[in-house]
Amino acid sequence: MFITEGIPSFFVTINPADIYNPVLNVVAGADIDVDNLCPHDISYDRQTRLVANNPVVPAKFFNLWVKKFISEVLAYDPEHKDLEGGILGVCKGYYGCVECQGRGTLHQHMLVWVHGALSPNKMKERISKLKDENFCEKLKAFLDDTISTHVPPLPEQFEQDTPVPSSKHHPCAVRGPSLDLPTEEYERARQADLHYLVEKCQTHEHKKTCWKHCKAGQAKSCRFGLDPSNITPETIIDMETGEITLQHLEGMINNYCEVIMESVRCNVDIKPVLSGAVAKALSFYFTDYITKSPLKAHVAYAALETAVKKMGELDLKADDKMVLKRLLQKCANAMISQQELAGPEVASHLLGLEDHFTSHTFNNLYWTSFEHAIEKQDPSPECSTKS
Repeated sequence: MFITEGIPSFFVTINPADIYNPVLNVVAGADIDVDNLCPHDISYDRQTRLVANNPVVPAKFFNLWVKKFISEVLAYDPEHKDLEGGILGVCKGYYGCVECQGRGTLHQHMLVWVHGALSPNKMKERISKLKDENFCEKLKAFLDDTISTHVPPLPEQFEQDTPVPSSKHHPCAVRGPSLDLPTEEYERARQADLHYLVEKCQTHEHKKTCWKHCKAGQAKSCRFGLDPSNITPETIIDMETGEITLQHLEGMINNYCEVIMESVRCNVDIKPVLSGAVAKALSFYFTDYITKSPLKAHVAYAALETAVKKMGELDLKADDKMVLKRLLQKCANAMISQQELAGPEVASHLLGLEDHFTSHTFNNLYWTSFEHAIEKQDPSPECSTKS
């Protein structure tokens, strides 16, 4: 897709809040009306137990949530007839991979391609070579409007008048304000709801994993780049180098898009792809994800060592070929036994649900066919299959 569609425009991450979202109960088969569900009807303890005891439910919920995000928020139209597009613009393609966190929940990393978006090189040319100030102002306005990095303040006197459900219950478990409210009242309710939602879902708390890339003796630096001191008052565009630095109003608030937050009501992250270096890093990440082994290298080597030792303890009298077969079998069994898989991950595979989401289809490339064809035309001692 990097070749056919060019550099993606955004990198979006979604972590659905399965233990809070009432839709999970509908997926589980409960006969409830989500539109008329009262916050006090939701049992977080029950949902937590449901997620833990039945991995099929969170697997189906996650699949449904991501598909709705693609169809309703990104508004992707496979026939490209919808010229209005979604919240990020007219989406011309996407590719998202499904990952499992340490606690066993599924989350999604997605690249989004937008019609009309300039590549990082073209943006840099408009900024540093052409010195297009009008373009720079529009770009800044678009980025600041799309990506937020602060907790919206509560409207004055709002809570005393009409409190929103998210002020008394977990924001991920309730819906946003009704669209039937008068415009002025709706805007105030929306701001209050967003305040509680961002405060709960987007506020970063440092954990041990934040420092895992820090070497001994070095000053600790959060790998997510979040720190109270990391504040940039406004988006800066360097007219000489073309470098773009996004505003970050609160150092411990993760990037979010207001409309996406209100729609999916869970932790999200959104980053624009503004440089070739970022594009290369994302390309490497997704390629690594697609090709990586689910078993960590040190665990695999330990399992192999154990299997080889066990084979050495056996009194083998069979021929060499059988010994090698048994060794291979022992190694495979040892590695599989050490692989960690979460329940929802296994359930998704057994149910035939997607382990990735994409707007495009891809054909398999069987490299050995090319290799044989080349070898037939121009035999090479290095590639010869004859022994």
